[in-house]
Amino acid sequence: MSHVKTKGFTLIELMLAMTFIAVLMMAIAMTTIQIGNIYNKGITLREVNQAGRTISDDLQRSIATAVPFDVTKKVDDSPATLNSKYVVRDGGGRLCLGRYTYAWNYGKSIAKVSGAAPVYNTYFKAGDPGVTGEAVRFAKIADPNGYLCADPAANIPRDNATEMLVSGDRDLVMHSFEIKTDPKAQDPTTGQTIYSISMIIRTNDHEQLTTNDTSCKPPADGAGVENYCSVNQFDIIARAGNKAGGNK
Repeated sequence: MSHVKTKGFTLIELMLAMTFIAVLMMAIAMTTIQIGNIYNKGITLREVNQAGRTISDDLQRSIATAVPFDVTKKVDDSPATLNSKYVVRDGGGRLCLGRYTYAWNYGKSIAKVSGAAPVYNTYFKAGDPGVTGEAVRFAKIADPNGYLCADPAANIPRDNATEMLVSGDRDLVMHSFEIKTDPKAQDPTTGQTIYSISMIIRTNDHEQLTTNDTSCKPPADGAGVENYCSVNQFDIIARAGNKAGGNK
């Protein structure tokens, strides 16, 4: 009578194999998480950059079709700034360019952060004055007479406005906006004038931002979802049209 001996795995071999599989699964999980983080960060950066390019291009086109305009900061009702097309308030601002007016609120104002200025630009729905209070982010409004700069306290007609920053998953907002010009930058023959615009667009989760809101906290701070945070500055140059052209 013959006996067949079968050889199996020892307990130590099984434990080593299970340890190897566990380490491999852990490595796969960590790699997947890292890829997800990189993807989410990329989406956030792309949305901020895309919003900045869209707004920059639109501003350049609108300024190119406008006659040179006064950008003295209109911070109150001073007669010295009666003809200014650039309204500046703590919570936001406005820029009137002939056919269109741009209006915006800053992120802190929208988020109602403690100590922040109140919301400046709000919508109303034409024909229904009761529908008010929705905060403007960065809107382009049909305003051929520049009424919204002539009356800086006027609400924004919702039906005439197109929002160029949407909240979405990343909650994009304007952090700062400034337009300047230099009398030396004007061509006396054509009347063309050069304007420089600097603006910062960012996400609006203050838990992820540093104290002055101009940068994201580093991962070491343990703020959490830093992959959904981005701050970017855009500097553009725009040229207003000839004296004889454009829109008044």
